Amino acid sequence: MYEWAKALHVIAVISWMAGMLYLPRLFVYHCAAEPGSVQSETFKVMEWRLMKFIINPAMMVTWIVGLWLAWDGGWYSVGWFHAKFALVIVLSALHGVLARRLREFRTDRNTRSARYYRVLNEIPAVLMIGIVILVIVKPF
Repeated sequence: MYEWAKALHVIAVISWMAGMLYLPRLFVYHCAAEPGSVQSETFKVMEWRLMKFIINPAMMVTWIVGLWLAWDGGWYSVGWFHAKFALVIVLSALHGVLARRLREFRTDRNTRSARYYRVLNEIPAVLMIGIVILVIVKPF
């Protein structure tokens, strides 16, 4: 059962990361759209569907299955897991930030620049690199 759960976890993580990398990129393009325009309204639908149907469910499955894997594998007592867990908490907090930015765009209240979203777009990639290294290499 552990290997099947691990496969499900990896699928959920890939889905979550795909959304976390794509949503800020949509925000970059959304910044250029005039509020109320057809283009802006299209971005709103795309962003909302991405969050509701991919990012949120993938994050939930990642967390639920990941916690079960940590419990079943006895990973709670090792150092690399604590570091990985901290990075996943930061990634989850970023998920919350993106959800808030989504609400701002949905109500035409975005005040941030495309540059802000370009920088924000890099954070999930950096976190992912750290998480993958910790899980694969288990350096401590």
